[in-house]
Amino acid sequence: MKCSKCGHENKDNAKFCTKCGGSLSAPSEGGSSDSSNSKFVIIALVVVILILVGVIGYFAFNSNSGVDDSSSQSSDDSAEVSSDDDSDSQKTTTTSSESKPKEWVSIGSYSGSGSGSKTIKVPKGKIKVELSADPILNYATNHLYVSGSNGESGGVDWGSTSPVETRSDSFEYNSDSEEEFTIDYYETVSWNVEFYRYQ
Repeated sequence: MKCSKCGHENKDNAKFCTKCGGSLSAPSEGGSSDSSNSKFVIIALVVVILILVGVIGYFAFNSNSGVDDSSSQSSDDSAEVSSDDDSDSQKTTTTSSESKPKEWVSIGSYSGSGSGSKTIKVPKGKIKVELSADPILNYATNHLYVSGSNGESGGVDWGSTSPVETRSDSFEYNSDSEEEFTIDYYETVSWNVEFYRYQ
């Protein structure tokens, strides 16, 4: 056994150096200290791993519960919104059906110039017809006539001594079926016929 302090060679089973008296069992003590250090390192690593697992599990659990809470809350919100929308739509339907007043709504507008005729279909209902025209000159034959298959008609014309000016006319009727109307015009600068339905 060689002394680590003075380098003197001793017997293999000697515990102390015969020259300097130093202990010869120091290497074995160093080995035991290394093994104890490695035990501490292993324990520390196990503790760190356990802490990490706990932290990850904690955050994973909280994130899942947060998703569930938000989804349930969003479903509650959507339910509330849909119920509000339903009530609003019911209010709108009720209001529109009860309080919206009827009025004359245009269902057809026709215009032109010169001479000719035009046949059109007019739907059923309460109908109003408004017409107007300008003549080229004050001939006795200048005119704009609107006549229907139900016998309803209106129109304007000019005599040979009539002033050259715009003239207009209108009439109303009720019908339970579609009617056919003929617009007849002659020697006009411009003419216009408008059909309205009361709805």
